[in-house]
Amino acid sequence: MLRFLPLKLGRLYRCLKLLLVVGLFVVLLMNTHNLFASFQKNELTDRRFINLNKCPACFGTSWCRKFMNGQVSFETWGRLRFLDVFNVKNVYFAQYGEPREGTRRVVLKRLGSNQELAEIDQKICKRATGRPRCDIIQAMYKTEFARINGDVRLLTPDVVEGWSDLVHCPSQRLLDRVVRRYAETKDSGSFLLKNLKDTERMQLLMTLAFNPEPLVLQSFPSDEGWPFAKYLGACGRMVAVNYVGEELWSYYNAPWEKRVDLARQLMDIAEQLTNNDFDFALYLLDVSFDNFAVGPRDGKVIIVDAENVLVADKRLIKQNKPESYDVWYESRFEECDREACLSFSKDSLCSRVTVDHNYYAVCQNLLSRYATWRGTTGGLLHDPPSHVAKDGHLDALLDECTKPKKRYGRFQAARELREYLTRLAAASSSAMAR
Repeated sequence: MLRFLPLKLGRLYRCLKLLLVVGLFVVLLMNTHNLFASFQKNELTDRRFINLNKCPACFGTSWCRKFMNGQVSFETWGRLRFLDVFNVKNVYFAQYGEPREGTRRVVLKRLGSNQELAEIDQKICKRATGRPRCDIIQAMYKTEFARINGDVRLLTPDVVEGWSDLVHCPSQRLLDRVVRRYAETKDSGSFLLKNLKDTERMQLLMTLAFNPEPLVLQSFPSDEGWPFAKYLGACGRMVAVNYVGEELWSYYNAPWEKRVDLARQLMDIAEQLTNNDFDFALYLLDVSFDNFAVGPRDGKVIIVDAENVLVADKRLIKQNKPESYDVWYESRFEECDREACLSFSKDSLCSRVTVDHNYYAVCQNLLSRYATWRGTTGGLLHDPPSHVAKDGHLDALLDECTKPKKRYGRFQAARELREYLTRLAAASSSAMAR
């Protein structure tokens, strides 16, 4: 009977595939009228569709003129509303056009699922009125987002600590940076909170609490060499960021030389976010193949999902000297039955100067044999050529970086792995140049 099992599974798979196609066809028939309407109308000019009508319970208004002028429009599939059921994260591809510059691709994000956005509305209403539904605009003025009024000079750690990963342990220096670089105000450049309008303050604080990704992109911009997608602007609850390229996952089976270069860049990102001249450690708490993308022209790896980034101020840690602050912190490897798992202590990340978390996250979830994603295992550096696999050095470094056998072994392994990948990439470039 066992020999018939693959046949039965194959038939079952084909049947499910057929049912899915038939189901989509039925949905298409039922939505024919809406289908034609979707192609004729630019929904991004609709205030309700982009939730501009909910401001200041929104993420900003800096790009509203571009939206309202029809300069931003969905690409083909993004116009089909019945496909939103598959787009749980509410991420869309769109075209943005300027008269003198032509059009280019951008990414639009609602920064949460429909359920998460509905829940934030309910929370605002309950805090303001005690009921789950209300006039969201009036309710905003009765929440903690409005209590920080024009009389407050600075945004201080005691107010926002723990609101999100970005401010799990904020320093005054970090918050001043966030306010000074806030892009959803015409008067950016000042760290004084009182220089923001009431609506701008509420939008900043709501973004900080709901999904701080826009603030990460603004505070650590790509223009200054940080490995994040470029923030463009917002209108209502729709945020626009620069399109980087295909996600890292699409390079999983790329030629070995390409994968080596990508792996080297990933380790460089881990190093840059951990040790930099600004003494801010940016720890990636959610690391998967979908959270990185690769530029089609320069081949540069960029972080495209920055919601779960914890920022620790090393200068403050050195100044306050919490217990064991100068003891190196090693992240613990733990087996997990889910994809892209990570083990970490936020409190430890916030209280130690020397931390190996980013090396651990990149090695475990992206590079090593322990990496699992979409049903595959083996990581980006799977199946190395024989001359690399022969001496076992690469596997040994990846294993030590993921699951170290000796104390502080990951720190040394990460450094040696970066150097080794750099040599491999250089050798590949030389071979191709001949």
